[in-house]
Amino acid sequence: MVRPSGNADVTRSAILAFLGTSGGASRADLARALGVSPALMTQLIKELIADGLVRELSMSPSNGGRPARMLGLATAAGRVVGMKISKDHVAFVETELSGHVVRSGNRAYDASSITSLSDLVSLVHSFVGEDRVTPLLGIGVGVPGSVDAQGSGVVDSSFLGWRQVPLGAVLSRELHVPVLVENNVNALAVAERLYGSGREHAEFLVVTIGEGVGAGFVTGGAVVRGSRGGAGEIGHIPAVADGPLCTCGNHGCIEALIGERTLVEHARQSGIISSSAAMADLQERADDGDPLAQDVFREAGHPLGRIVAGLVQILDPETVIISGEGTRAWHHWAAGFERSFRSALTADRRSIPVIVESWDDEAWARGAAALVASAPFYSEESSGEQGRRVRARLTHVPAEVGGL
Repeated sequence: MVRPSGNADVTRSAILAFLGTSGGASRADLARALGVSPALMTQLIKELIADGLVRELSMSPSNGGRPARMLGLATAAGRVVGMKISKDHVAFVETELSGHVVRSGNRAYDASSITSLSDLVSLVHSFVGEDRVTPLLGIGVGVPGSVDAQGSGVVDSSFLGWRQVPLGAVLSRELHVPVLVENNVNALAVAERLYGSGREHAEFLVVTIGEGVGAGFVTGGAVVRGSRGGAGEIGHIPAVADGPLCTCGNHGCIEALIGERTLVEHARQSGIISSSAAMADLQERADDGDPLAQDVFREAGHPLGRIVAGLVQILDPETVIISGEGTRAWHHWAAGFERSFRSALTADRRSIPVIVESWDDEAWARGAAALVASAPFYSEESSGEQGRRVRARLTHVPAEVGGL
């Protein structure tokens, strides 16, 4: 089926995710749950039925009105693997098309090694296994950095020390499956739209805190990527002149002020934690009531609040979702964040809701898996060859069912 070119229509994927997790729903149920008009939902369902992905089930019971036709998934066409790359490990998940996590795992990894790409191929083989019964639709990869806008999976990441690394091409060639690579926060934003709090909103902002600071913006159900695929790098917004050195090479970036490494180093130098202690130790001290440890998080919340307020003023989202490993200590960040965030907004926007998501490392990888789940609904121009291959596997084209 030919569809208009443009950004990914994540709403189609959200329909599949909703049907997969709910077991079935009517067109009206879907329209309400996903926040789209009944007319648009009718058109989207028509396309999904024509593609062989959704089928009509029995009529739902009537309460006096006209009974509604129930809808369900027409296919359980394979599984999806998602992986999130960090400096020292890779997080993996295997999911169904509905987003349900079948299994997960972590593997040690050295992103700075000269054999980092071949090591990554071996890790995927180790996680996926050689003797699969259920075929893979594809592999989604989340990275902390920019990914080329042409969809070939070339990565620039100051955090990983990577420059123009052809990650997508290498993994696809060696693994013989479609591979889609994206900035990890953008991937998380896709997952929020498909499976999380963003399911109820077409316009929302995701902000992540942890080792770095990032953002993803969804508008009209689609993630904003920018001209070079690097939209959302708020961690590298210059916050103060002549500030501390950031991983990007500049001074005074927001990430250099409130990233995990900076908070831990500040706590060490202040004697709050020992010289060998880590973020978990700092949070433990704060949880135990140490006022100095609590101050570290509260003070970090101030600049974060002002940066996020600036984004809200520019983008005007329906809601803000805070995520990332840093949210484990959010109750300590919150006082500083809320005060600076609300006070920096204009009066008409001060009531915007802020949703803080519970966190585990699996969420990053689940976001990467969502890239593959949404790929069938990108235009050919947007998703490129890898998206075409996922579409082919999803609709059971024989030439495309090989690989892992």
